[in-house]
Amino acid sequence: MEIIDSDNLQKVQKAFLYPPKFMLSVAKLEQLPPSDKNEVAFAGRSNVGKSSLINALFNRKDVAKTSSTPGRTQQLNYFNMKDLLYLVDLPGYGYAKAPPSEVKRWQQVLLTYLKGRVNLRRVFLLIDSRMGVKKADEDIFEQLDLAAVPYQIVLTKTDKISKAELEEVKKQTASKIKEHPAAHTIILETSAEKKTGLDELRREIASFL
Repeated sequence: MEIIDSDNLQKVQKAFLYPPKFMLSVAKLEQLPPSDKNEVAFAGRSNVGKSSLINALFNRKDVAKTSSTPGRTQQLNYFNMKDLLYLVDLPGYGYAKAPPSEVKRWQQVLLTYLKGRVNLRRVFLLIDSRMGVKKADEDIFEQLDLAAVPYQIVLTKTDKISKAELEEVKKQTASKIKEHPAAHTIILETSAEKKTGLDELRREIASFL
């Protein structure tokens, strides 16, 4: 992985000193804010550790709300980073305690959002390193390819497996995304609990500020 020099590291860390300001929860596409800033989004299966990772990026526990009920939140949560960047927490996929008709409606809303949001620069797609890429993830790969939205794989909970297991997961993941044109080739490794890999992820986000 590319080494971050000390000057750039300080600039990146400074951008994350203060938590982003919560703006709104979007339930319908007409509620989306103006596309006047670059935008990055976080996506992943339910219970992948998305909220914990977002909170860890800002050294807080209250930026993204965690839930004991996976798949409960079905909204796009918008945050404003210093009036320079929108950070969007997307609903977890692959599990939802909702009627099938409601799940289908939300899938359509999400796909339309991905296709039509011209200022969306990258989706950070979280994969639980203990489980690797699942069918639900591959379905999202296909949707992001079709929408021509650049996305980057972020492995979470890497402290929960051995180094050898992590290397195997990275190898398998790299093989799966090789044929996906919208996928970023660099796979990030993170642990919200151990605070590892956060500077690399911060740097990627800060590049769109």
